[in-house]
Amino acid sequence: MPDAIELTKALIAAESATPARGAVFDVLEAALLPLGFKVERFVEGEAPEGPVENLLAVRGAGPRHFAFAGHLDVVPPGAGWTGDAFVPQVRGDLLYGRGAVDMKGAIAAFVAAAARVPEGMTSLIVTGDEEGPATFGTQKLMERMAERGLVPDMCLVGEPTSQHRLGDMIKIGRRGSTVIDVSVPGRQGHVAYPHLADNPVPRLVRALAEIDAIELDRGNAWFQPSNIEVIDLAVGNPATNVIPGHAGARLSIRFNDQQRGPDLIARIEEIVHRHAPAGIVKGRVYGEAFLTAPGALSALVAEAIEAKLGLAPELSTTGGTSDARFLSKLCPVVEFGLLNATMHKLDEAVALADLVALTDVYEEVLRRAFAN
Repeated sequence: MPDAIELTKALIAAESATPARGAVFDVLEAALLPLGFKVERFVEGEAPEGPVENLLAVRGAGPRHFAFAGHLDVVPPGAGWTGDAFVPQVRGDLLYGRGAVDMKGAIAAFVAAAARVPEGMTSLIVTGDEEGPATFGTQKLMERMAERGLVPDMCLVGEPTSQHRLGDMIKIGRRGSTVIDVSVPGRQGHVAYPHLADNPVPRLVRALAEIDAIELDRGNAWFQPSNIEVIDLAVGNPATNVIPGHAGARLSIRFNDQQRGPDLIARIEEIVHRHAPAGIVKGRVYGEAFLTAPGALSALVAEAIEAKLGLAPELSTTGGTSDARFLSKLCPVVEFGLLNATMHKLDEAVALADLVALTDVYEEVLRRAFAN
């Protein structure tokens, strides 16, 4: 029977900076096959956003299908780790390594929990591209599931949602995300002869000032206000006596369920074109906002947490986005996992006790799911 701690170590040791494929999926498949899961692996996409490996594992049958979703890819470790980011190390009560909490530890805990609960129909939806563009990851898995008529009744995503103590927060929704690039052309010239040039910077600045003044909304019962942030400005003019021929900016918008991504892009485009008719606006929606209203699934997970950990979790939509934004189109979905304090940081680490406790909670979730 798989042990969550040992499986987490093995997954960490399989280097898997996004997009991931290969060895890390070998480790997961080897843990699932003895448990009776039918495992299907496939690779999608080409560079630069691929290739990406995905894994779909299904076991059992019955009137209720419970799915667990997660990702084996991790963000690059960066320099400055105390040890090797892909050599798991136990120091004191903590297990260190990239992916320990985001989210190889949760995947290992769920596999260990599934080993204890063989009844019911259980699936794992695991991608190698959640930390990247997510073009060839979970969405491709969903297409594969549709081809096979696999529609879960409920889905739990193992993202690290806990804030201060394991079990203190469940995510029942996420804000949407869009990134917009703005390019304003001009005409280069000498600063002493401005009538012979066309400076694009003032037009871009005026457009950004209007955009910055926008109040999209004031939030609602479940979501914080939507916000627009200017995250980059680029002119690329090293000279002191040249009017630039181009100015650009990048915007990032995180928005709640009162907004839609394409509408936000269109609004930014209208503002830019009023100030710079020749301006070019290109936006990409990385995910729409979603909400799984409090109900049977959130209650099931909350009750399992209370039964095993003795606390009532907060239901929240805060934080960044996740692949739950895609899975929410399939069925009710919530997210619950380890503490997020060290995710994406140097010396990412998980408490050994939390891996054991999370396994117990996931086991309780499965037992309750199949008992109802």
